[in-house]
Amino acid sequence: MTTEVSALRALPITTGNNFRELGGYQSMNGQHIKYHKVLRSGRLAPLSQQDLTYLDQYGTRFDVDLRSADEVKEAPDKVPANATYKYLPVFNYDQTQNSLTLQELENEYQGNPNHGHEHMKLVYHNMIAEPHAKQSYHQFFEILLANAKDGAATLFHCTAGKDRTGMAAVFFMAALGIDQETIKTDYLLTNKIAAPHINARLNELKAQHASADTIANIRSLHSVHADYLAAAMAQVKRESGDLNNYLHEGLQLTDHDLQELRKIYLTD
Repeated sequence: MTTEVSALRALPITTGNNFRELGGYQSMNGQHIKYHKVLRSGRLAPLSQQDLTYLDQYGTRFDVDLRSADEVKEAPDKVPANATYKYLPVFNYDQTQNSLTLQELENEYQGNPNHGHEHMKLVYHNMIAEPHAKQSYHQFFEILLANAKDGAATLFHCTAGKDRTGMAAVFFMAALGIDQETIKTDYLLTNKIAAPHINARLNELKAQHASADTIANIRSLHSVHADYLAAAMAQVKRESGDLNNYLHEGLQLTDHDLQELRKIYLTD
């Protein structure tokens, strides 16, 4: 997939971050994910009425919130008019550390510019290993299976739309038979689509005279990296051997579930 085509996956949302269409990706059997069926994004709290109307008219009928309770309390979703809100916290607190203050970040990261990178690898391990995360992702698939009508989209998100959301997209695409390289490409696309948001945050920290260590770590926390996904896949391998087996053993999806998902979400 070319960079130009990848960039077109970004939805024209002006008051939110990392809103993307998952339609169009080709499965290994030659089918494609339907458009207006699955969207991934960052948080919905900042959305203007214009953007909410856009998502409603686009077909958003489920809003799946993967954030922790504290994140939801701080910035509750603005839900598109005809969408049903579903709360499925992957973690019971914000392990991604997207909600820490500057002083907390300075205290955490001073003297270790690689802490953020290593921390994110642990977060990805936990998304695979923790029973609560598995249960939430299983429930995510229950919602996907319930949304069988063409043109009715399920939007799923966390705060930045890259980690908890990123793994939800990995699981979803794997369940549809999308190849690993395409899955990885979509995962890494956050770094392009969210670049303005990431750079704005780093510039804000520089203006506040944050240390170089803090800035390096915040870059790691606000970006995605092949190492993070590799940490998740390493735990998948330890638990189940491969991603297909993990969908069955870890997320408790049946062969019938996968067949139904492909009927609902794939087209020739």
